[in-house]
Amino acid sequence: MAFTKQNLVSLVKVAVDHGASDIHIRTEEKPCLRIRGELVPIQTKEFTPEDMKEIAKMVLQKKDLIERLPTLKEFDGGFAIKGLCRIRYNFLRYDGKIGIIMRIVNAKIPTIADLGLPSILKKIAEMKRGLILVTGPTGSGKSTTLASMIDHINDTKSCHIVTVEDPVEYLHPQKKSRLTQREVGKDTEDFNIALRGALRQDPDVILIGEMRDPETVQIALKAAETGHTVFSTVHTTNAVATIGRIISMFPPEEQKDVRKRLSVNLHSTISQRMLKRADGKGVVIAQEIMVTTPGIKECIEGDEPLERIVDIVEEGFGPGGNGSQSFDQHILWLFENRIIDKETALGAVSSQSDFIQRLNFEN
Repeated sequence: MAFTKQNLVSLVKVAVDHGASDIHIRTEEKPCLRIRGELVPIQTKEFTPEDMKEIAKMVLQKKDLIERLPTLKEFDGGFAIKGLCRIRYNFLRYDGKIGIIMRIVNAKIPTIADLGLPSILKKIAEMKRGLILVTGPTGSGKSTTLASMIDHINDTKSCHIVTVEDPVEYLHPQKKSRLTQREVGKDTEDFNIALRGALRQDPDVILIGEMRDPETVQIALKAAETGHTVFSTVHTTNAVATIGRIISMFPPEEQKDVRKRLSVNLHSTISQRMLKRADGKGVVIAQEIMVTTPGIKECIEGDEPLERIVDIVEEGFGPGGNGSQSFDQHILWLFENRIIDKETALGAVSSQSDFIQRLNFEN
């Protein structure tokens, strides 16, 4: 019996009902759901090569892509199931077989409070100009954090928000702001052409799906320099790695100028990772938040080592601070508030001995 669209909808609904973040579909294997960080197989039949071809056609949707299916090796895209969720997917081949990984994007955009994120993110989102970067590995929730910050702007400010995404994940309703969401391949042919066009579309806020190359960085910096608020993501683990990655995108003769422009325009970096909750009910986001200060600017420009940023960030933590926090400070807070257990905390901090010392000091 052929695999139908209703079968696919039923599979996605099972995933949503069980709080799964991803669905893994592979040839001659049972589908798996990622639930609370673990891959859990569904008790159903294995998907045959014919099943996978039918699923691929439903997912790819476009006639030109379906026609290319016999030779298509990989593709990123997205689609929506009305009343249920949006899906971001990656089509791939492995050992000559078809595989599809689906990321579930809930239709409801979570607020900063819903995600349990520090309230300083609201203040960061309200900035009138500057570059704001959300960083972390794949699957760390960067897109969701960005969506919550954009939603906060949408709730509180009357402005024009332009996004360039590949693909669009969260669909933002028109609230107090006007949103123009553009998807590469659907609304524009090229990422950087869309970004250059965004500067001529009277934006107040620009969201760039990912800082992927020097040209993207140059456009983002130009937008920040001309009075816009620019949000984007980078696949880096923390502030130091993020700044180093951006600088290293450019040839040595251009790096001094990039350092100067970055020091002036980078307002903040928000780096995050997922940790298991102590109560077993899913995961919690741990964040390093760096708000640029004169000391941070000196590090970016090269007058001080980049590594000193961690010490400066920790000085901004707590009452009277600027909202900055290191990963270790946030992990300690999560542990002391019984959101994560000691084993998870020790596995996540940069130095176990420093963490234990801080615990003993505070107790």
